[in-house]
Amino acid sequence: MFEIIEKYEKRLEELNKALTDPAILSNLAQLKDISRERRQVEEILEVGKTYKECAKNIEDANEILRESDDPEMIAMAKEELESATGLRHETEKKLNILLIPRDPNDVKNAIIEIRAGTGGEEAGIFAADLYRMYGRYAEEKGWKVETLSSNVTQLGGVKEVVFLVKGDNAYGHLKYESGVHRVQRVPQTESQGRIHTSAATVAVLLEAEDVDVKISEEDLKVDVYRSSGPGGQSVNTTDSAVRITHIPTGLVVTCQDEKSQHKNKTRAMQVLRARLFDKAMEEQNNEIAQERRAMVSTGDRSAKIRTYNFPQSRVTDHRIGLTLHRLNEILDGGLDEIVIALQKHDQEKRLESSGKTFENAN
Repeated sequence: MFEIIEKYEKRLEELNKALTDPAILSNLAQLKDISRERRQVEEILEVGKTYKECAKNIEDANEILRESDDPEMIAMAKEELESATGLRHETEKKLNILLIPRDPNDVKNAIIEIRAGTGGEEAGIFAADLYRMYGRYAEEKGWKVETLSSNVTQLGGVKEVVFLVKGDNAYGHLKYESGVHRVQRVPQTESQGRIHTSAATVAVLLEAEDVDVKISEEDLKVDVYRSSGPGGQSVNTTDSAVRITHIPTGLVVTCQDEKSQHKNKTRAMQVLRARLFDKAMEEQNNEIAQERRAMVSTGDRSAKIRTYNFPQSRVTDHRIGLTLHRLNEILDGGLDEIVIALQKHDQEKRLESSGKTFENAN
């Protein structure tokens, strides 16, 4: 086990040396990759330091128990041994999780699609609330949000909104949000004060690059038309809106937010590429064993994953049984506690699935 920690200590030295190399410093992509790996190695070594300290304390306590005949010293040694052994067990578990190979896609940007579900106008208002929630969360993380496509309602809701979240580990944090989100509250459109249940669906996709998905022009049908606003009113007098149909799969993407036809086509292609990549990933995941599919990060997008209950100021994530009574804070972007809990749950499931232990991880 100490050999593994030593291996990462040597790797940190290599990475520190690489960060002084002028060739690497001048290559932003390579510099970013090395800096990211360095942070991961430092995280492992921080836990490894605690593990080594525990091992040393256990060794010292056992030595006192072997050699001392002082009752007070023996009592202190037994107490230290129990404390250090417990901490070592906890630290060992943390190291097991940190040593699991990370999903290389986690560091990438994410494309999020939110659609109003059941509930009429109230569903559209709730979808807009979710859009705002993710925007605030991204702002707290220092990420950038770029709206790719939107279809708003007359009451300020959204029928559908697609946006790009750009930032380090954006996909790794947001990938757990895919699924059906449900809200329970008195709608703005309800005059009788009755609580209604409405829903919106969220899909989190990877921003796919050209190298990830190859799209042939022959497989595309591109239509242009005049964009329109809420209720069908015209907001543009030129044919700037773009609809792209991917003939082999039947996938259709529309974009009308920009006044430029070229920009709308670029954004539509960006979304289409992400959807095709997601489709390929889904097909690959269907070949994975059942225990792998049980993880939260690969959950069924048609499943209800979270409920936002306004009367009780309660948010419940049904996948992990987590309930928090601070709804307003969460809708204002305070998602971290939920995201961290989902990540931890996913990591523990992966650890169980892999069957690895710290002793044989190498």
